[in-house]
Amino acid sequence: MEELVDADIAHAHDGAHAWVGGRLLDRKEREAELDVMLAPGATRPLGAGDRKRSEEPDPYRLCFERDLDRVKHSRPWRRLAGKCQVFVAPEDDHLRTRLTHAVEVAQVATGIARAANLCLPLIEAIALAHDCGHGPAGHASEEAFSPFLPEGGYDHAVYGADVTLAPLNLCTETLDGVRNHSWRRPAPRTPEGEVVAWADRIAYVCHDFEDAVRAGILVADDLPVDVREVVGSRRSQQIGVFVVAVLDGIRRSGSVGMTQPAAGALDAFRAFNFERIYLRPAARRQADRAIFLLRGLVEHFTDAPLRIPEVAAAAVPVVDAGSPEAAAEAVRYVSGMTDRFALGLGVELLGWRPEDLPRGV
Repeated sequence: MEELVDADIAHAHDGAHAWVGGRLLDRKEREAELDVMLAPGATRPLGAGDRKRSEEPDPYRLCFERDLDRVKHSRPWRRLAGKCQVFVAPEDDHLRTRLTHAVEVAQVATGIARAANLCLPLIEAIALAHDCGHGPAGHASEEAFSPFLPEGGYDHAVYGADVTLAPLNLCTETLDGVRNHSWRRPAPRTPEGEVVAWADRIAYVCHDFEDAVRAGILVADDLPVDVREVVGSRRSQQIGVFVVAVLDGIRRSGSVGMTQPAAGALDAFRAFNFERIYLRPAARRQADRAIFLLRGLVEHFTDAPLRIPEVAAAAVPVVDAGSPEAAAEAVRYVSGMTDRFALGLGVELLGWRPEDLPRGV
């Protein structure tokens, strides 16, 4: 096919012949196509989306694609690279961080969504953003920050949706999936949010065990036999079994769930991880240190709110030192820190000795 020549168009390579042809589909045409293709219960993107602050729709991008772009370009998401999944500031570069965990959750969730004909950009936006509310040192930060937020405490899922991601003005469906991805929360409003909740558990149960083996805390044969008999010993095999079980649940019932015996194996796998990884005595000791350090940082910035960059720059309303409003700003600031930045401030501002800081393994 003969190409049209336009002198005003630049190309990346001399002699490039990457011919596309055809015509572009605008957002409305893509929405119409998806309305036909998606499963009956799937979430349909529409216009600019349902947002707290109204926006004009994008000419080409679906509303959930805009959310996905905003998440990927945001600071809270990038900072997940410096926040631990299980091991605080690990020396081993191959151990998971919150960022690599989020990417793996997105992979599991989109694998389910493709086969189930769910809305892919919504699934991926929720999955990548779901842990943006986590503070440094993992779940220990929730225990550390809760006393400073008396109404409801600190829940990383709720905080992520309502505070951390609020400046991005994401769609309500995306924020709902983030807010309710944790199983202790109410069920998400969308099947896409429910898929992410399953994908999160599948991903962390499998990869946290793999990381514990790599860190020398466990050996592969420590995984209970009754779990191995159902899902195998390799992470790829385990994820495959769990994903197929979710798809079987959707196929058999029309709703998002997991068939047996995989669901029972997932529960047993998770219980084993809690006993042997998350709540082992060494991990609890390090969590106690992290809680003490993070509370010290919040107290420091509550008493000196002008040391918080946004307060000093008057990007937020002026708050009085020692006030509940100052404590809330201090929590917002400290919760956004990476592990290493928080540990460094523990030495610089609180006088911690480096050898006394929380350690990863």
